[in-house]
Amino acid sequence: MLAVQGMNQSGIPDKMWQPPFVAFETTMGEITVELYWKHAPQTCRNFAELTRRGYYNNTIFHRIIRDFMIQGGDPTGTGKGGLSIYGQTFKDEIHPELKHSGAGILSMANSGPDTNGSQFFITLAPTQWLDGKHAIFGRIHSGMNVVKRIGLVETDKNDRPVDEVKIIRGKVIKN
Repeated sequence: MLAVQGMNQSGIPDKMWQPPFVAFETTMGEITVELYWKHAPQTCRNFAELTRRGYYNNTIFHRIIRDFMIQGGDPTGTGKGGLSIYGQTFKDEIHPELKHSGAGILSMANSGPDTNGSQFFITLAPTQWLDGKHAIFGRIHSGMNVVKRIGLVETDKNDRPVDEVKIIRGKVIKN
C-alpha cells in the first residue's frame, strides 16, 4: 500500500503537516482559527485533519451558552457523538502556559480526562474554571464578530439553538 505524501499508512497526517489556520464558513459568517501546534500538536492534527476530511461540514453548533461558549463538532448534533482521527478518543494536551483567559479561545470539549474526540468549543468570555480540564489548542484569528453573534442566538432550556447554526464547510489554510 502506498502512503500519500504527508500521510502515514493509517491515514493520520505526519508530524510535518502543520497548517496554521482552519476556517469555517457558517450560516452566520466565516470564522478563522489559528492553531497552537507548539502546545497541542496531537489536538491540532486531529482538528485540522477532521476539517480536511470534511468531517465538520454540515454540522451544527449544538450547545450555545450566552457569555460562556459555543460548542460544535458533533456529527450527530446531540452532544454525545464524535470520534478522533486516532480512534475513539485521545489524551488531553493541557499546557500550563495556556489559559481560558478571554473570549475567542479554542478548546476541546470532553466528558472527563482524556476523552477528546471531535467536539470543540470557543469561549465568549474568561472561563478560568476550565483551565487544566480542557485542552486549549487555538484562538480566533478572524471572525470574532461572528462568534459573538452566534453566542447571542436564542436557545431552549437545554442550551440548544432554536434555529440551527451550521458549519457549512471547513477548510484547512496553509501558509
